[in-house]
Amino acid sequence: MIDLPRSTVYRAPIKTTKLLDAELVTLIEDIQDELLCYVYRQVTHELGRRGHLVNHKRVARVIGAANLGTKPRKRYVRTTYSSHDSPIYPNLYRNMILDRPNMVWVADFTYTRIATGFCYLAVILDACSRKVVGYASSRRLDTPLALAALRSALTSRRPPPSCIHHTDRGCQYASET
Repeated sequence: MIDLPRSTVYRAPIKTTKLLDAELVTLIEDIQDELLCYVYRQVTHELGRRGHLVNHKRVARVIGAANLGTKPRKRYVRTTYSSHDSPIYPNLYRNMILDRPNMVWVADFTYTRIATGFCYLAVILDACSRKVVGYASSRRLDTPLALAALRSALTSRRPPPSCIHHTDRGCQYASET
C-alpha cells in the first residue's frame, strides 16, 4: 500500500509549460495594457485565469526587473500655508521635558470628506497626557475655528499662565484677527 491521499488518484495532473522571462514580460504587458493599475498579485491571478501558473514572487521579480510596476498616486494634500506675512513666534516647545499636564498644549486641524464637501476639525491636545482638552468643528478652515477650539480648551481646563500653546505656522494660527 502506498501512503498517498485518495485525492491524488482522482485529481488530474496540472500540465504547465515553463515560461521564459521574456515571454512572461510580454504577457504581463498585455495584462497591464488591458487592466490598468494591476499590481503583481492581481497580475498573477490573471495569468492563472489565462492558463499560466506562475508564482507571485516570480511575477513580482519580473515586474521589478522590467520596470513594469504601476506608479502609485500621490495622496499628499498640502494643508499648512506657511508663506504668510503674519508674525511667526519662536518655538518654545523644543527640547522640553514634560512632567505634568497643562505645561504644553499642541493644536492642529484635520478634515473629513462629507457628501457636500469637507468638514474641518480643530483639536487641542495636552502634550503630557495626550488627552483632548478642546475642539471645534466647522465647514470652513479659518481663524475662528482655531479660536473656538482654544476657547473650548480654556473653559474646560483653566491652564496656568505658563502653559505653552504650540501649533504649526499655518495662517489660521498666525492671523491677527
